[in-house]
Amino acid sequence: MAKAQYYYNTETCTYEKIEKSKFEGIIKVIGLLFVCVIFGSAFAWAIITSFDSPYELELIQKNENLLFNYHHLDKELKSLQDHVVKLQRRDDEIYRPNFEVEPIPKEIRQAGAGGSQKYKNMLREGLENEGLIITYLSRLDLLKRQMYIQSQSLDEVSELAKTRKELMSHLPAIQPVSNKELKRLASGFGMRFHPILGVTRMHPGCDFSAPTGTPIYATGDGKIIKAEKGNYSYGNQIEIDHGFGYITKYGHMSTFEVEEGQEVKRGQIIGHVGNTGLSTAPHCHYEVIFNDKKVNPVDYFLNDLTDEEYEEIIRLSSEETAPLGF
Repeated sequence: MAKAQYYYNTETCTYEKIEKSKFEGIIKVIGLLFVCVIFGSAFAWAIITSFDSPYELELIQKNENLLFNYHHLDKELKSLQDHVVKLQRRDDEIYRPNFEVEPIPKEIRQAGAGGSQKYKNMLREGLENEGLIITYLSRLDLLKRQMYIQSQSLDEVSELAKTRKELMSHLPAIQPVSNKELKRLASGFGMRFHPILGVTRMHPGCDFSAPTGTPIYATGDGKIIKAEKGNYSYGNQIEIDHGFGYITKYGHMSTFEVEEGQEVKRGQIIGHVGNTGLSTAPHCHYEVIFNDKKVNPVDYFLNDLTDEEYEEIIRLSSEETAPLGF
């Protein structure tokens, strides 16, 4: 029970009891509650700001994990982009020029695909960090398109490499008879005097003088499309289709070592030198036909001559000596 309170009355010189109204009591209670609320709120705020709740700790851990994964993803994406750029540079500066193919234009390399609206349509509305996600989606999409363009280019280069390798083996690139001393080229390509008919006419090949029976070699890989005996002009002759528009003809032969339809390799013996047809002495008449046009065979003697020997062959072939046959 609360003790009664008194005050000293100076007029009556006595102590009188202090009478309190109910309203004053209510005011005091309300004031006390207010002070308690203030101090309680301040204490709670201090606790909240100083210590994290379990839920907040969980969110902090998730954010740290997301930040770590973000930096890792960003690093990997930049590394992939760097690799693609290096590959594009090699492709444009080395691979494609090596096969005489124009580099891919820059506007195609950029592989543009419009703005960011297409990526917004892929996301749910109200998604947090929408801008960051759209940025990564656009970067990944660009990278995928650039890698696709690069893969198409490499496929093209790979096919060109296969074709080039095949072309190199099929190209008629050696002399049809052994001619190490360069003394067997009797007549070259061009207008020459016909030793039998006595008129000047086009000599569409080269004549290699050699004893009867000297081996004649296929000058490139190909298929025998003609092995004919007794032709009036060429005598015994062979034709090889090398593909890629090239055909070679070998005339005035004595014997054959191959037959029609047979596949042959460069350097393989296909027959022997003879003196058949319109011929004045044993020799091999050799022609190169490219896209149905007879061309100078000397231009194709690439694989068995040094630069100096090639220059000598060109000089010998340009001399207007009479052919041994046509």
